[in-house]
Order: sequence, then structure tokens, then C-alpha cells
Amino acid sequence: MEKLYQDKNYLSYLYEFITPNRREGFERVLANRTRHITIAIEDVYQLHNTSAVMRSCEVFGVQDLHVIEERFGKRIDKEIAMGAEKWVDIHRYQNANQCIDTLREKGYQIVITSPHIDANYLQDFDVSKKSAIFFGTEKNGLSPEIMNQADAKIKIPMVGFTESLNISVSAAIVIQDLMNRLRQTSIDWKLTEEELLEKRIDWTRKSIKDIDFITERYLQFQHQE
Repeated sequence: MEKLYQDKNYLSYLYEFITPNRREGFERVLANRTRHITIAIEDVYQLHNTSAVMRSCEVFGVQDLHVIEERFGKRIDKEIAMGAEKWVDIHRYQNANQCIDTLREKGYQIVITSPHIDANYLQDFDVSKKSAIFFGTEKNGLSPEIMNQADAKIKIPMVGFTESLNISVSAAIVIQDLMNRLRQTSIDWKLTEEELLEKRIDWTRKSIKDIDFITERYLQFQHQE
């Protein structure tokens, strides 16, 4: 199956089953997708907050969401996510170190967010480096395992009496700000051609009913040739 996600002929075959408007929509969205910035959340108790962060990733163009689920459940509130789970890649981890190790292997620096630490303000953060932005639990913030491995720290400027924001609100502010600034740079932040092909196939598959039957028929045609 993995080879199919890099098979241009397979994509051409699948395109026969969706409308041109659907394909154009994919291209418009993919042109604004990135893996230069990625988002990670740790043990978020409130289910709707995880789903809302996912929705912010989808809306602002972040392709991947990394979810550490050491203590709480493995569900997504589809009513809140509003379909975002189809278009954002969700990566799940059993603990923080597993997540950090995976992200470092992919070239990301670890960036933590908190209003209660000595950190750079959001608008001063350097977007040139590949960055994984971590958000913690509603009550306790990020665990020491993550705090101690941070390469950079950021916080949202606040001028009111209440020096905290809901995690989903914080994530939306950070993602929107970083993505807006990233698009104004000359950094090569877009998906690679290989990644674009994979997402075209993935999204097209998710748009077709009876995809298993259609794929099986394609493979039979390929075998006959």
C-alpha cells in the first residue's frame, strides 16, 4: 500500500472518480500546507481542546499534529474538528520522550509555550528553523520531560489581569501568527513534490466511496499489463 501513495498512475486513475472542482480544491489547499512548523500537544484532558487544535492546524495550513496520550483517551471530537481529522495527519505517542525523539530525527527544534516562563514573545520568534511547537495541559502546562529538552521558548503577550489562555485559543493564536510570518519569507516552507503526491492520493482516497474495491480493480489492471 505504501508504494501506491507514490504512484502517479494510481492518482490519475483515482482522479476519474472525483470532480475537477474537488481536484482544484485540493491543489489550492496543498499550496498553503507546511511541515516546516508542526504542533504537539501533551495529555490534554478536555477532548474538545484537542479537536479544536486540530481544526486550527487545518485552517491555517499545518499538516501534522502530534498528540502525546500518556494519561488520557485516544478520541477525537468530530463535531468540534468538523472534518479536520481527514485533512490533518495525526501522530500519536505513548510518552513525551518518544514524541521528542521522533521530531528531532525529522530535524525539528523543540519549542515550548507558556505564559509563566522567561521566554521570547511570539512576535520575536525566529521562524526560519523547522520547529515543533508544544502545548501542555490546561491545568499544569507541559511536563518537566518536555520543559527540560526545550531548544526555544515562546509566550503570547498579555496585558490583562488573567495571565493564561485556553490551550485551543493559545494554539490558534500561535499557529496563525507563525504561519502568516512564514508565508512572508523566502524560506522553502511548502510540502515537497513527494509529499504533495502522497497527500493528493490520500485525500482523493478519502473522497471516494468503495475505495478498497476501486483500488483492487486498479491493481488487477496493473497486474494484467
